[in-house]
Amino acid sequence: MGLGADPKLAMVALNRFGLGARPGDLAAAAGDPRGYVKSEAAMAAIAELQSPDLLATKANLQLLFAEQEERRRQREMAPPPAATGAAPAVAPMMAQAPRLNGDSTSMIGAPPSPANPAAAGAMANPTLGPDGKPKPPAPSIEQKTYRAEILERLKKQVAVPAGFIERLVGFWSNHFAVSVTKGQFVRMAAGSFEREAIRPHVLGSFSAMLKAVEQHPAMLFYLDNQQSMGPDSQAGRNRSKGLNENLAREILELHTLGVGSGYSQADVTNLARIITGWTFAGREGRLGEPGTFAFFANAHEPGSQTLLNRTYAQPGVQQGEAELADLARHPATATHISSKLVRHFVADDPPAEIVARLAKVFRDTDGDLQATSLALVDQDAAWTAPLSKIRTPYEFLIASARAQGRAPEDAGPVLGALNALGMGLWQPPGPNGFVDSVAAWASPEGMKVRLDIAAQMAQRMKDLGNPLSMLDTVAGAASSDETRQAIARAESRQQALALLFMSPEFQRR
Repeated sequence: MGLGADPKLAMVALNRFGLGARPGDLAAAAGDPRGYVKSEAAMAAIAELQSPDLLATKANLQLLFAEQEERRRQREMAPPPAATGAAPAVAPMMAQAPRLNGDSTSMIGAPPSPANPAAAGAMANPTLGPDGKPKPPAPSIEQKTYRAEILERLKKQVAVPAGFIERLVGFWSNHFAVSVTKGQFVRMAAGSFEREAIRPHVLGSFSAMLKAVEQHPAMLFYLDNQQSMGPDSQAGRNRSKGLNENLAREILELHTLGVGSGYSQADVTNLARIITGWTFAGREGRLGEPGTFAFFANAHEPGSQTLLNRTYAQPGVQQGEAELADLARHPATATHISSKLVRHFVADDPPAEIVARLAKVFRDTDGDLQATSLALVDQDAAWTAPLSKIRTPYEFLIASARAQGRAPEDAGPVLGALNALGMGLWQPPGPNGFVDSVAAWASPEGMKVRLDIAAQMAQRMKDLGNPLSMLDTVAGAASSDETRQAIARAESRQQALALLFMSPEFQRR
């Protein structure tokens, strides 16, 4: 069914389905808003994120392992701390040698003293800068990697036409959430996890994505599956260790079937048995190339297992892979995924007719995510529903960069703003990801912080033109008279820009 010639639908295309308008985007979308959104799916490699600055997970983790080993070596080589109250060390005899050539400023065994006392302190203590103040600690390898991943992600998301595929990347990353608060390992691998397990499959097969996610070192480490051992496995008996059910529980509750879909605690336990031995190769490389998925056969629970009344008797890693394939095709998974997609893009209370349509496409296409995602765009009700959702903090910051037509050059300010807004990138509060509802982001305190950040952004925008022109960039004919009047009557250009960033046209999607 056609959408008609409503000039406001171009903004719906870019706000509801995309990441916000850049200069010229509204005009490009106006003729065929639905086609504009769907056209991204036909672009080659649209979901990929590649850069010489970004490494594969195994390379990142090998760098981390090497740094950890170097730190361990340095700790072992460090001299023991001096005993309390010990007498000061006696100066070496060489330092007491007579001066040479009448030089009254240097001693054998001691460097010349600089005229600047601060510089002298810096020479004596390499932790001090030229001004004599302590140097900031050098960023760790995982901090450098984390920031590099974020910066390249930001650049891509400002550059893409509509941002529909990038919205899908964000949706699936939140669905299969990992958190860098787990420590160095996940911080080092979170960005490559998204690039390797999410991006290649957002327009592909859900089954393939599910397998890639559950076998990725970041997910295995985040949910502790490397600690899980079959009670009757060789390793389990030798080490007196048993199951860790974290990953199994989240596969059923969050990743596939969803809460209330009929699985039991026995199913969780049996699934945990099925995926025992799913781990990653560590620094020593005993199970494979360090930093890659590995199957530790000695930790795998022997024998067949029953899940959702189906028996799995496959050998080794094939048992878990067969189980994941069946979960991906389960009707409850289709409904769970479809409900979350509609909740993310359309409304907190997802319209049942849209959910039913998407679930049918998901089932009929064996989990084809491109077909399912485009089916959402094809639903007229997804276009005509009120813009009741609010942009998440991350979407808010990306939309502001797109409105200016410029990508950040440094990830630092964005990270600071995200942390202030309670949405650090790849830092959800739990395995269920960030809450996808208006109430989660539209609290009075949250909106106050947004206003503060909007004012800061407006203060930095020195070289942009008339704020009303930017309103035309982001909303065009969809902007209300109230918003135009508020911006026109602002006391300063900075105040006008802050009002624009906080307007319904900018905040709602």
